Amino acid sequence: MIRAAAILCWVNAIGFGVFCIPAITHVAAGRDIPIVMGFPAYGRGPFESHGITSTVPLLAGFLAVCVVEGIAGWLLWGGQLSGAILAIAVLPFGAVYWWGFALPIPPLFAVVRTALLVADWRSLNR
Repeated sequence: MIRAAAILCWVNAIGFGVFCIPAITHVAAGRDIPIVMGFPAYGRGPFESHGITSTVPLLAGFLAVCVVEGIAGWLLWGGQLSGAILAIAVLPFGAVYWWGFALPIPPLFAVVRTALLVADWRSLNR
């Protein structure tokens, strides 16, 4: 179960972190955010409807959250308690971005990975 949680961390980290890089590049060059698979990459969601446009710092913050999720996944793969703590600690930060960019998949993965962690908490290396 812990390794499944690690994989879910990596899917979020890689799946969403990779698209941050072209979005940062576009915004830094003064262009609009790129369209990926028919959807705007990190824009036109609740953030924008509240007056928060996609900026380099905002996108870099989301990339940082993705990197932390990736690190949590790596630690979890090794069965480390610190990975579970990190995966749970990064949830509120990720949740803000998932809501603000209207990303429906990461919250589902977060719920499943948290349930997996709680269910197999005792197996983690202290």
